[in-house]
Amino acid sequence: MKWRYIPSSNGILILAPACDLVHNPYNGSSVILVYKSGHFYRLPILLPSKAQTTPAHTHETLQLPLSSLFSLLFATEKAAQSHLCSIVIISSQMAQDGKRPLKIIAGADSFGCTLKDSLIAHLRSLNIEVEDLGTGKYYSVGEEIGRRVSSAAADTNTETRGLVACGTGVGVAIFANKFPGVYATTCVSVDEARNTRSINNCNVLAVSGMSTPPESGIKILETWLETPFKSPCPASGNKPWPSDIENFFDNSIAEMSSIGADQAKSEKFDTCAICCLAKNREFAPVDIMPGGSMKIVRESPTSAIVRFKAGSVEPAHHHTFGHDLVVLKGSKRVWNLTKNEKYDLGVGDFLFTPTGDVHRVKYFEDTEFFIRWDGHWDIFLDEDLETARAAIDKD
Repeated sequence: MKWRYIPSSNGILILAPACDLVHNPYNGSSVILVYKSGHFYRLPILLPSKAQTTPAHTHETLQLPLSSLFSLLFATEKAAQSHLCSIVIISSQMAQDGKRPLKIIAGADSFGCTLKDSLIAHLRSLNIEVEDLGTGKYYSVGEEIGRRVSSAAADTNTETRGLVACGTGVGVAIFANKFPGVYATTCVSVDEARNTRSINNCNVLAVSGMSTPPESGIKILETWLETPFKSPCPASGNKPWPSDIENFFDNSIAEMSSIGADQAKSEKFDTCAICCLAKNREFAPVDIMPGGSMKIVRESPTSAIVRFKAGSVEPAHHHTFGHDLVVLKGSKRVWNLTKNEKYDLGVGDFLFTPTGDVHRVKYFEDTEFFIRWDGHWDIFLDEDLETARAAIDKD
């Protein structure tokens, strides 16, 4: 059912269904709920004429905070006793209470796509913006929606939430929750949806395509849309939370959203397998090569990550085994004295030096490279450092 706001002559906004009236089957009366200045009012209306409002001074005020009213409306017995309509006339617009417009990013795997499509149709019937990412692998769908919701958290114009579905609703939630500021919860009942919105401020709803029929899914979705953070819920006995719990909830938002955020900003993830080998490893100085340091990755055949500071020089030397290297960072020049050749190497360049070839090296900037020998690492100097520097200066 669609709901809309109807402006009245006295400036009060009336939340009413498309038919303009709500009928209470418990006692035959009809009422419209009115919201103004933080309070809700109930207004009798005349049948069968179009909805009418009475003068403002005759409005009966429901002195309830918004969160308590939600609880009251969801309890149909109390609604009947209070002569309120037994139909819950709360829309997602009312739940936002004037806050940012809502956008839902949705996706599912093949086991959850039917339920997802039904829920999207219902969201669009409520005039809620939906971006449907379609169907994919459950972990890809969860990751994409989690990433999108996390990145949209700083948007002050629109509130972005996620809707994910798979066979159980668990897999998509696991991968959506890998991003800071995302609180995905699998809900298979209305009570679970109400609890997680009240307690966890859940912003990604995960549903089970195998165990939740569309009719139940719509009820879960509506509850998730309409329940404010910290509102009464089954976990609170459907009563307002004690003040100490509310204070805990208030503090939890900032604390929860910061988990993983600092790491995500400061940590640069290496996609290169070789770079990952060097990460968080200690480098040992190469005593006979000033400015150089090395971390052995594997012994015999030996592979290592080697670093040299800008301006460093490797005096002429040779090895028992041939070796090949790849430059990961910086630049250098290699003189193969045996072959009377020289090579300028930059990032990504590869060089193989055969067994016994004497070579000298100059580093033009801080440089790092991966090197692999055919056997156990060794080195034999063929000149001292001063001789090497003098030769390079003449070149």
